[in-house]
Amino acid sequence: MLMALLHDAPEYVIGDMISPFKSVVGGGYKSVEARLEAAIHLRFSLPPHPTRELKDRIKKADTVAAFFEATELAGFSLAEAQKFFGLPRGISRDMIAIDPVPALEAQRRFIERFEAIEALRKASS
Repeated sequence: MLMALLHDAPEYVIGDMISPFKSVVGGGYKSVEARLEAAIHLRFSLPPHPTRELKDRIKKADTVAAFFEATELAGFSLAEAQKFFGLPRGISRDMIAIDPVPALEAQRRFIERFEAIEALRKASS
């Protein structure tokens, strides 16, 4: 769970770039991002790299979230969102809660979730 929560942590250090720009920048960006991700994982006593299966699951969840953020919050049409993210399979709008909140509230919720996961990890070790 913690690895999924931290999946965008390298963006805190190097900034969030859209995927097309990452492609233009090329392998150098991916290399730096992977090294940062490994360092962050090690800092929290996680394996430096997720398994392929976990990485795929995190990517799928991230893509589904992006689709619904685009259509529900950013004003994308379904066709526009489908072009960028594909259609989410097996998940519909009524199955998820989209609750836009101010940045400070989002930060508070992130930290709350992080602390809950850390408490579970400590209790199980």
